[in-house]
Amino acid sequence: MIKQLLGKIPRKSSKSAGNGENGRKNGKNSKAVANTVSKGNSGQNNGTMISMKHQNGNLGLYSYEVLPGFKDVPNSQKESLFFRKLKLCSIVFDFTDPAKHVKEKEIKRQTLLELVDYVTSANGKFSEAVVQEVVKMVSVNMFRTPSPQPRENKVVDGVDLEEEEPTMDLAWPHLQIVYEVFLRFVASSETDVKLTKKYIDQAFVLKLLDLIDSEDPREREYLKTILHRIYGKFMVHRPFIRKSINNVFYQFVFETEKHNGIAELLEILGSIINGFALPLKEEHKMFLVRALIPLHKPRCLAMYHQPLSYCITQFVEKDCKLADVVIRGLLKYWPVTNSSKEVMFLNELEEVLEATQSQEFQRCMVPLFHQIARCLSSSHFQVAERALFLWNNDPIENLIRQNRKVILPILFPALERNARNHWNQAVRSLTLNVRKIFEDLDPELFNDCLLKFQETEKKEDETKARWEARWRRLEEMGAQKTAEMEASKQCCLKGRTGFSL
Repeated sequence: MIKQLLGKIPRKSSKSAGNGENGRKNGKNSKAVANTVSKGNSGQNNGTMISMKHQNGNLGLYSYEVLPGFKDVPNSQKESLFFRKLKLCSIVFDFTDPAKHVKEKEIKRQTLLELVDYVTSANGKFSEAVVQEVVKMVSVNMFRTPSPQPRENKVVDGVDLEEEEPTMDLAWPHLQIVYEVFLRFVASSETDVKLTKKYIDQAFVLKLLDLIDSEDPREREYLKTILHRIYGKFMVHRPFIRKSINNVFYQFVFETEKHNGIAELLEILGSIINGFALPLKEEHKMFLVRALIPLHKPRCLAMYHQPLSYCITQFVEKDCKLADVVIRGLLKYWPVTNSSKEVMFLNELEEVLEATQSQEFQRCMVPLFHQIARCLSSSHFQVAERALFLWNNDPIENLIRQNRKVILPILFPALERNARNHWNQAVRSLTLNVRKIFEDLDPELFNDCLLKFQETEKKEDETKARWEARWRRLEEMGAQKTAEMEASKQCCLKGRTGFSL
């Protein structure tokens, strides 16, 4: 009786996008979803009518119930059933109220799992209509309007002050399976690239890149994998994807410094850079200089430093001539007061120097070792210790040995002061080891540097003594002047007293 009454309620007609074919298609889609029950389990009475918004924007009553499984229908009807299941999954539920549409949510979850199995086991090319419907279904589920979250930058020195848990999407029980369906579809050998590229187009890719800013790390992980698959399969989109990622980095570095998916984008780029053909194109070199190296600037570097360091090292391994560009770029953005960032820079510098050839090393070694000398002199023991660990790396030590006549005079003052005065015992011990390496390697050069250091130290002491003598004279002159002024005041006071008498 209730179903008869509900059947008499007029349904809102589909809005046509125009007077042509698009409007007719939207109308058919709406009717197809409304008739799901009658075409599905005619022998079962598990259906319910729900008021929901469909992918075409229509708000109305839709029938929702379990459809037969793919094993229960002949092969000739499987594609038709696949369509109906996709349309069933195109209805999005509200997960903010756990008690609402519980049965329908479970039906959709089970149906999505069936879609995963069907896409995985497909043994024939997907038709254009199927491709279009799959993209529609994943679009309406994935490209939703997120609930607004406060976007305050609570990271200082790479450490989360409040250590808050990331925001998890309440709809993840459905979203995860939708992502799995789409991932299997993109990766499937039955997906025709020529047909699919019309629907997975540049606008679609941009929406995926927007989604990777999600606060849910599970969603970002799926998006990373899907974007990488799209990049590998759809060659026509490769330049556009690289350019779009480039734009995300520009906005992050120079405008907002707020983005949740920088690490995931860099992981995608790590695989892309690894596949670059040699010689490298000028476009790729400019990407390194304009996008990757400036990523060392933001305070929240710790959130994505590991994949960034991998990308930078990949470039140097591909083209050793880029080592000079990379090292000078690191020196440009070297932190001044942030010790934790300095340690990260030193870690990355070691990886870059391992892949650096002698000729490129010689071009940048003077400014580089001036910076390393400043690190050796750091009062933060982790910075000084990490800089001294560079001598534990054989390729780097060999480069230093070959160029010791330039490097030792730069480093010697820092080594000598550390060995005498540094407050940390571990730093003093490491400094003495490095000092001994240079002394054994070239005693004559070492003694020359020691003499120059002692001469410089003597001159500094003399200069310091002169300045102290000048300050003492100034203090004496000031005290004398003060005494004279006091005496003058006393005389004036006496003179006034005598006059009044």
